[in-house]
Amino acid sequence: MNKYIAEFIGTFFLVFTIGLVVIKPGADAFAPIAIGSALMVMIYAGGHISGAHYNPAVTLAVWLRGKCPTSDIPGYFIAQFLAGLAAGLLVLFLKGNPPVEAANPEVLKAIIAETLFTFALCYVVLNVATSKNTSGNSYYGLAIGFTVLVGAYSVGAVSGGAFNPAVALGISVMGLSAFANIWIFLVANFLGGALAGITFLSLNPDDK
Repeated sequence: MNKYIAEFIGTFFLVFTIGLVVIKPGADAFAPIAIGSALMVMIYAGGHISGAHYNPAVTLAVWLRGKCPTSDIPGYFIAQFLAGLAAGLLVLFLKGNPPVEAANPEVLKAIIAETLFTFALCYVVLNVATSKNTSGNSYYGLAIGFTVLVGAYSVGAVSGGAFNPAVALGISVMGLSAFANIWIFLVANFLGGALAGITFLSLNPDDK
């Protein structure tokens, strides 16, 4: 149960930070720094308890890579999605239910952007946090957080920069993205996570 609670806490604070810094008044150009930093510190806080996935796509990638038991997946997914929902609702309350214009990205461009950077995020997670060749390193949280920071600056204007199905739920609840578009994130994010898991296995066949 502790690992599911840790997943809820980490995912909650990630989505909570996203809402607070993106919805006006927010952090504007500094928002990606705050978001990447929030992910980084939560990874360091909960990594020893749950592995600090905070992202269903990461959970999928870690499962494919062989470092997450199948029995853990439902609990991780439930904790992550509930955290995204709760964070979205609390942000709206704290911000006073402000008028928010939902993004309307071009579907193909958004799918490509979300797939590529979810792949990058999951690929980095697998290599810095699950590989025997980098075991015991102290930089894993920074590397993962900075991957999200880079992605947000690079394609945030193209897709919204979720790279995470739980984040996609949260930003949909907050009105930053239309619920009609949530399928874009679900498809692209899970696809990116799956590709990262398969790629890691192909490049590291002896890393069990």
